[in-house]
Amino acid sequence: MADRRIRVRRTRGRRLRRALIVLLTVLAHLVAAALVAYHLTVIPEPHPETAMQSTVFVDDDGDYLGRRGPVDRQEIPLSQVPGHVREAVIAAENRSFRSDTGISPKAIARAAWATVSGGGRQGGSTITQQYVKNALLSPEQSLSRKAREALIAIKLDRTRPKDEILAGYLNTVYFGRGAAGIQSAARNYFGVDARNLTVSQGAALAAVINIPSYYEKAGSDPAVTAKLVDRWDWVLDAMADSRAITAAQRAAARFPAFRFYPPGDTDGQRQYLIDVASAEAADRLGITEDQLARGGYTVRTTFDLTAQDATAEPAAGAAPAEGGARLHTAVVALVPGDGAVRVLYGGADYARQPFNDAVDGAVEAGTALRPFAGTKLPPLAGLARTATPTPLRLAAAYAAAAAHGTYAKPYTVARITRAGRTLYRAHPNTSTSIMRGGAGVLTKLMQSRAGGLPTVITGAAGPRTLWRTTFDERLTVTVALFAEHPAKGRKGPLPAPLPGTAEGLSAHISESAWAKITGTSGGPSPAEEGNPGLPIGQTKPILATR
Repeated sequence: MADRRIRVRRTRGRRLRRALIVLLTVLAHLVAAALVAYHLTVIPEPHPETAMQSTVFVDDDGDYLGRRGPVDRQEIPLSQVPGHVREAVIAAENRSFRSDTGISPKAIARAAWATVSGGGRQGGSTITQQYVKNALLSPEQSLSRKAREALIAIKLDRTRPKDEILAGYLNTVYFGRGAAGIQSAARNYFGVDARNLTVSQGAALAAVINIPSYYEKAGSDPAVTAKLVDRWDWVLDAMADSRAITAAQRAAARFPAFRFYPPGDTDGQRQYLIDVASAEAADRLGITEDQLARGGYTVRTTFDLTAQDATAEPAAGAAPAEGGARLHTAVVALVPGDGAVRVLYGGADYARQPFNDAVDGAVEAGTALRPFAGTKLPPLAGLARTATPTPLRLAAAYAAAAAHGTYAKPYTVARITRAGRTLYRAHPNTSTSIMRGGAGVLTKLMQSRAGGLPTVITGAAGPRTLWRTTFDERLTVTVALFAEHPAKGRKGPLPAPLPGTAEGLSAHISESAWAKITGTSGGPSPAEEGNPGLPIGQTKPILATR
C-alpha cells in the first residue's frame, strides 16, 4: 500500500512537471510570437478619412462665418491647445497617459471577452489606443484587430513622444456636432479657437468625448445638460486632485454656456460671402477651390457680419414688386483707398437664388454713371459707356472719388493661415484713376466740401432701377434696386417697374449699413450735381489689412 502511494506521488509529480514544461513552452512560444509580431508591426499612416480637413471662414473680427470641406476638422499644433485643455482630456479619458505603456491590459481583456462572448462594445482604452483605433485602423471589431491595435499602441508609445500622440488624438477624436478634433469642437460648441478655451470650456469638451452623440445636445436639452454637468464636475475634481488646476480655479469654475444646437441654416446669406471669398482665396494660393476646401485653412475675410446682418434685415423684409414681379437688392460697402469689402449683399436667400446680384448682376445704371463721363484713366476708363455694370464695380468707382482719385481693387480675403502659419496677407492694390483737374461731375464732387457729412448720389434707369451711393473717406455704400418678372418656360425674365417704396427702402438699407460700420448717421438727402463733396483728411479707420 505504501509502495502504491509512493508510485502515485511520483506519477503526479511527473505529470505536474510535464504540464509545467508544456505551459512554459507555450508561454515561451507566445512571448516569441509576440516579440516577432512586435518587430514586424509597422505603424500605419492615418487613413484618408482621418487626414481630411475643412477650411473655415471668419469675418474681419474673427467671428465664425462658415466652412467648406468634407469633414469638419482642422489640424492644429499642440502648442495651440492650452495646457488646461490637455490636462482635462487626460483626466477624462486616461489619467495614467503620461506613465503607461500605451495600453490598458484590463481594458484589452474586457474588450476581448466581450468580443468572444458576443457582449456589447467595451471602452476604457488608453488615449494611445483610441488614437490608433480612430486614426490608424479600420473600425472592425475582431480579436485580430484588437491584438494589432495593442501592438501598434505599444510600438507607438515606445517610438513617439507622448505629446505627439496627444496631438494626434486631439486632432482626430470625435466631439459630436459633426466636429472632429479640438479646433472644430471649440468653434462648434463655444464659437472660439481652441487656444482661447477657458478651464471650464476645456473640461466640458473633455467630458463630451465619452458619449459625443448624446452629450452634443447639451445646452438645448436640460436632461443631457444635467448629466454632462455631473461629468464636468468629475473632470474638474480630477484636475484639482492632480494639481493641473489650482483650488482657486476649481472653486471659480462655472459650467459654460453652449452655443445652440442644432445650428441654424447658413444658406440664407453667408454662402454668398463664402462663395466669393473661397474663389479669391484659392486664386491667391494658386490652388483649386476643392483643394482649398480640403486643406484645413483659416480664411479671415474682410466682411463685417454685424453690418451684413444689419443690411440684410431691411433688404429681406422689403415688400415685393407689383404684379408678381420680384424685387432684387444688391448692396456693396467697401473701404476707399484700401478696397476691403465690408458688406456684400447679393440676394435674400442663397438656397433660392445662388446667383450673387452684387458681384455678378448686370444692372442698368442710367444716370448713376453720369459723374464718370470724361474719366480717361484706367480702370475707370470706359465705365460711362458700360450700360449695365455690376454693383461691386460701380461701388469701387465711387470709392475712388472718396479716396481723392485713388482706385483700390476690391478684395474680400485679408489673411489665410494654416496650422498657425500665415500663407497670405492682403495688401491694397491701388492706382490713380481720377485727376483732380479732370473733367466731369465727379471731380467737382472731389473738390467740394460738405461740412463733414458724407456725399449721397442717386441715379436711375427709368422706373426699372434705382441706385444710391453714400461715400466719404471712410466708407462707400452702394445700393442697387431692380425688379423683374420671373422667367416662364422658354421666356426669360423681363424688367418690371420698381414699387413706390423703392427710394425709402434704398435709403434705409444704406443708412443701416453705414451706421453699423461707422457708428454715425448715413448722411444727408441725395445731392444735386456739384453739391456736397468730401470732408478733409486722410484717416481710414475701417481697414482690413491686418
